[in-house]
Amino acid sequence: QVQLVESGGGLVQAGGSLRLSCAASGRAFSTYNMGWFRQAPGKERDFVAAITGFGGRTYYADSVKGRFTISRDNAKNTVYLQMNSLKPEDTAAYYCAATNDGHIGNRGVYGYWGQGTQVTVSS
Repeated sequence: QVQLVESGGGLVQAGGSLRLSCAASGRAFSTYNMGWFRQAPGKERDFVAAITGFGGRTYYADSVKGRFTISRDNAKNTVYLQMNSLKPEDTAAYYCAATNDGHIGNRGVYGYWGQGTQVTVSS
């Protein structure tokens, strides 16, 4: 079992930055692949970024490449999402998730989810 708690969301102007954190409790955090997803009102929950457990390989949605950076600190059981050059279209609830499956861009393979943190980008 893994429990996930996101933090760091808020209101920011376009062009600004935020860093989201996801603290995990439970065992063997470093064995989990971790992902960030986001969901805007009336839309599906979409993949944003993911990072593998031990190897730390990273993957990004095209819409955030070059602006967002995912990282993890296994000693602190925490995964981060640094978001720069934010745009109004980045406005959404952001969720972190954990999986042991290798298809880390697929929302359906994630078995553990946080409660989400709201990011609002004003124009």
